[in-house]
This record gives sequence, C-alpha cells and structure tokens, in this order.
Amino acid sequence: MSETVVKLTDVWKIFGQRNQEAMAAVQADGIGKPEALSRFQSAVGVQNANFEVGRGEIFCIMGLSGSGKSTLVRHVNRLIEPTSGKIEILGNDISKMTANELRTVRAEQIGMVFQHMALMPHRSVRDNVAYPLEIRKVSKSKRWAVSDHALGLVDLTGYEDRLPKELSGGMQQRVGIARALASDPEILLMDEPFSALDPLIRLQLQDQFKALVAQLKKTTLFITHDLDEAIRIGHRIAIMKDGVIVQIGTPEDIVMNPADDYVREFVQGISKLKLVKAHSIMKPMQSATVSLDGALRADHEADLDQLINLSVSSDKPIVVTDNGQDIGIVTKPTLLRGIQGGKDE
Repeated sequence: MSETVVKLTDVWKIFGQRNQEAMAAVQADGIGKPEALSRFQSAVGVQNANFEVGRGEIFCIMGLSGSGKSTLVRHVNRLIEPTSGKIEILGNDISKMTANELRTVRAEQIGMVFQHMALMPHRSVRDNVAYPLEIRKVSKSKRWAVSDHALGLVDLTGYEDRLPKELSGGMQQRVGIARALASDPEILLMDEPFSALDPLIRLQLQDQFKALVAQLKKTTLFITHDLDEAIRIGHRIAIMKDGVIVQIGTPEDIVMNPADDYVREFVQGISKLKLVKAHSIMKPMQSATVSLDGALRADHEADLDQLINLSVSSDKPIVVTDNGQDIGIVTKPTLLRGIQGGKDE
C-alpha cells in the first residue's frame, strides 16, 4: 500500500452511560448488539474497527441501515469521539489534538460531502463553494478564484452566478463536491452522496467522481448501502454488520471469496463479467490436457467479458500472460465456474 493517510486501530463506539460495562461484556462474553442494549441500555455503534487507507485510495464502507458505517466515518474528523481506540490522520492521533488543532485539520485536511448538501439558497454557486474559505478569512479575490477552479473540476463552469434552486439535483451535488475540494483537503469523507439521485445521473456522477479522485489523488472514505456503487468506484470495500467490519477486500475479493453468508447474500446478484480477472480463475500451465499451439492469449488483467469473447472463437484453452510470460490457462469449464462465482469444479 502507498503512504497511509487514515488509520483506525481497535476503535469502539458504544452509546450510553454504561458503555464501558457494555464493551467489557462484548469483549469477554461475546454478547451481541441486542443483548448490549437490553442489559446495559447501550447501543453498539462500532465494534473493534481496524483498517488503513492509503493515499489516493477510495475505501468504501458499506452495509445496511444501522450497520454503523456513518458512525464509523464520523470518527475520522472527530465529529464522534470513540469509546476506545485510536484514529490517526497522516500519523497524528486526532484524539490528542487541541480544539484549535482539530479545527485546522477539519478546515484544511478533511472535506466532507453528505447526501443532502444543505447549500445556502440565498448565495450563488460561487459563494457556496467559497464559503469554507470565507470562514478562514481568505480574501474575496482568492476564494473566488479557488471556487471557480473547483467548479471547473466538476464541470460547472458557467454556473458560478446561479442560485442552487436553478440547478438540477445532480448539479447541486457537484456543487457540494466542489465545496469540499475548495480547501484542497488530503481526505474526502463521502456519506451516501449520490443515493438520492436518479439512477442515470448517479452512474454519471460515480464515473466523474472516480476520475476526479484519480486525477487529484484524494484519499476517500465513501459510505454507501449499495454494493453495486461500492464495486463501481471502490479500490477496497469494508462490509459492516451490527457495528462489526465483517470483511475488507478488493471488489474482486469480496465477490469471489465472501467471508460469510451475510456477505454472500450481498454479492449473489452482482455481475462478475467486468469484475473478475483472468489471474483469479486461471489454472497452472501444466494442467493443460491439449496442445496449446495456436491458443489465444489474454493479459492476466483481462476480465470475464473479454475472456468469453476469446473463448467463443477457439476450442483451445486461453493462455494467460503477464508481461509477455505465459503464467496459466483458462479452459471453458473454468470460465463458466468463474461466471458462477469461482465455485469449485
């Protein structure tokens, strides 16, 4: 992994006056969320969360309503204080920061985008984007220049003087992203930013956002309840249930190797054609039972869709290559198993 930007170590959040008793019982006796609530009147929000996010990575945290995903991400900028554990931003423990230091981190290093952007209706698009800089007493000419640049990044050049009500829902959401980018933060916290949008607009914004993050190399924690969205934009995905991170992995890892039945239910309807790669399903070269003379070749990063197109034009296995070297084969049965989700032959 590249340089670690965000790191959570043994983070717990239990709401309630008897939270320490509840945490001790969860640790010692393995009680679940319902029992913690009934015995200690304490709600388990996050249970022993551990992960690192590298520079430029989009780390998706997903789960159903009440799984703890939004609670977890709000620890990163200390909107919520942990019951126990450590949160580091670029190696600095935010729990040890003074109020002034924390304000600086929130203003300069972390940008947050919510599902509902709460744009100020009486201010222009330009002024909405520039507002975080206005709070920091940045001169008007500079903050307008920064605002115009940020709006250009999200393809809203020409709308600077419009009011929010004159924009579509998708455009308003892009204004929110531009506002988060105006301070040039190291980290973006995205809490279901596209979930209220129409499906087509949502797909367009997902693609634009992923390209923008890659261009600017922003480290992103992206909250969603939609696995399709997590797979579409995430480099890695953390799946949560009842405050517990059940599994962390790449989209391909999650789909091919679900950790339990809960994850398996999430992924069973996901198309694998553009997700699963040749290197995940290939067999060793020596497993070939026919001559490979004249066999077609595919890069180890070729997806199932590409492999299918090759397979229909030849009866021979497909030879998988990496930097010009033959490293494995994909037979038709192997390809079909890959489409099913990597079930054993």
